[in-house]
Amino acid sequence: MYTLYGSRGSGSAAVEAALVRLGLPFRAVRASTWESDSAQAELRALNPLGQIPTLQLPDGSVMTESAAILVHLGLEHPASGLLPADASARAQAIRGLVYIAANCYSAISIIDYPERWVADPDDATNERLRAGTRARLHEHWSIFAQQFGARLLSAPEPGALDLLATVVSKWSGARAHLRKNHGEVFQRLTAIEQHPSVAAVFTAHWPPA
Repeated sequence: MYTLYGSRGSGSAAVEAALVRLGLPFRAVRASTWESDSAQAELRALNPLGQIPTLQLPDGSVMTESAAILVHLGLEHPASGLLPADASARAQAIRGLVYIAANCYSAISIIDYPERWVADPDDATNERLRAGTRARLHEHWSIFAQQFGARLLSAPEPGALDLLATVVSKWSGARAHLRKNHGEVFQRLTAIEQHPSVAAVFTAHWPPA
């Protein structure tokens, strides 16, 4: 059995959705740096950065980094369609996954914790850093929409790129930007989270208002 360390409304939803779609049994452990009563010590024993998602595989080994976890699951279960069977399409899906991790996912830690990135921070400096990073994040999502938007929801079942793009755009607050500037991509992301194979995961992480 897999063990998934995560938390509601976080990036761990992408890996949870992949496990559910693949029909793989897993144990969910609530663990995050912002929940004092969560399994932080258990998580840090496996991942010293304390980041979620962290996935412990059935053999006891540990996978971190959302994009890497999704690529591993796709390669481990090639018939699932989590990664495309066609080599060229698969290469572009992996490229898109790494793009999100390197350019979109990484910006969130600056927005959430600007004091970690500035020497002698003060409130005004933190806010300027947040504002600049948020603008850069939106620019990165616009490039993603142009480069990868047409690849979203290109198969009957959501793939790894679909899941990561849907989750990261949702919890990073980028959906409003995409709805305003890239309506077709916004609609595709909305359709992915409503897909019958993963809708329950998204509802659990982001309950309807």
